[in-house]
Order: sequence, then C-alpha cells, then structure tokens
Amino acid sequence: MLATAGAPAAQQAPVATDPLFVAPADSLNPEQVRSLQQRLADWPQLDRYRADNAALPPPAKGERRVVFYGDSITDGWGRVQGTTFFPGKPYVNRGISGQTTAQMLLRFRKDVIALKPAAVVILAGTNDIAGNTGVATQAMIEDNLQSMAELARAHGIRVVLASVLPVSDYPWRPGLQPADKVRRLNAWIRDYARRSGATYLDYWSALANAQGGIDAKLAADGVHPTPAGYAVMAPLAQKAIDRALAK
Repeated sequence: MLATAGAPAAQQAPVATDPLFVAPADSLNPEQVRSLQQRLADWPQLDRYRADNAALPPPAKGERRVVFYGDSITDGWGRVQGTTFFPGKPYVNRGISGQTTAQMLLRFRKDVIALKPAAVVILAGTNDIAGNTGVATQAMIEDNLQSMAELARAHGIRVVLASVLPVSDYPWRPGLQPADKVRRLNAWIRDYARRSGATYLDYWSALANAQGGIDAKLAADGVHPTPAGYAVMAPLAQKAIDRALAK
C-alpha cells in the first residue's frame, strides 16, 4: 500500500510492491535506492503534509472539521481517478500509502491534533498485518490504535475507529492468509470502541465476500477500493461521523 515516490499528493496512487521487502538488495536500481533512503530518513513521513498543514487555516467558527487518518485506502480517497472525497464537507485527508499504525502514531500530533478537528476517522492495521515495517503482533497494533484514540480524546477530538477492510491476500506479500487476522483485529476494534466511547465504523461487513476477502469490483487488487468500493464506504463513514459528533 505504497504511494509512488516523489509524486505530488494529488497524483499519488498505490502500487503493488515495496522493493525494500520483496526484492534482493543488489537488484535495486539507483532511483529505488534513493526513494528508500528518503523514506528511511523520515520514517513516519512527517514531511508529507508539512506544507499542506501550514497552509490549512484553523476551522472557521462553527465548522466541525474531520480528519480522515490512515494508509493508502485513505490516501487514495479522492486522489485515485474516479473517486471523490466528500465534496462540500470540511473533511481533510491525511492518509499515507504503505503506513503502519506505528508510523501513524508518530505523526498523529502533526497531522491530526494540530489541525484542530472535531473528529478523526482512523482506518489502520492492514499494513501491520502485511508486515510492511516488520513483524507486528495484534497486541502491538492494539497498543498503537489505543494510543491514537487516547491522544485524540485528551484533546477533545471525537474518535471514529474503522474496521480493517477485508483481505484474503496481499499482492506484495502473497501467502500470508490474512483474513482471520483481520477478523480478530476487527473484533478487538469493535470491543475497544464500545468500551472507550469511540464510534465503530464497520466497513468490513459491507465489503467482505464469503472467503473473508473483497470482490474485484470493489477492490481490483483485493486490497485497494475501486470507485465502487469507495461509494459503498462513503455513506457508512458519514453515518459514523454523524453519530460521533452527536455524542
């Protein structure tokens, strides 16, 4: 779930593989090495939205800003051709392709708290399961999600915790059989949302097929939503935001 290195935010789209994890080191070309060096120099990618955040004015009086926070599934929303991102709504996209919950936790203050939203929609965890930044147990994912939620609440930000989207295989890490891991993580997210007073946003039930994956019409590569997939997700997200803001 990675963005094309160096592309402007509006043009970024997920790609299927990460040479850092799937290719021998001696097979990387100079451009790939340069890209990976840049990523490692700014591991949480704090620089990705630095200029956008500086240019974003504070919420207007009465405006209830919402930050969508996640990985490539969020990053591509409104940026992938054929998709729109809640036109007319004061919603801000702060997804970064390829990120795990550990990276997201490190940039949470810059890309969420500093923007002074009324609510944050957190969608994360699938890249942890895929091992994008190394082995991550479910307990590690839970800790990171819980820390983000606690930081938000400490700053008066309503929390919407989204289920991880269904997936039966990762194109860039084939053979992991992640469907059951996704189910178990989602069960924890749902329970934690109930216990903590967060709002649970259930994408999984609306998108999953019988195998615990997602059909090609909704995600052509089995991971990243198509415009049809985002069309299913949008009203679910809006309903969850409305519930969160009404609390």
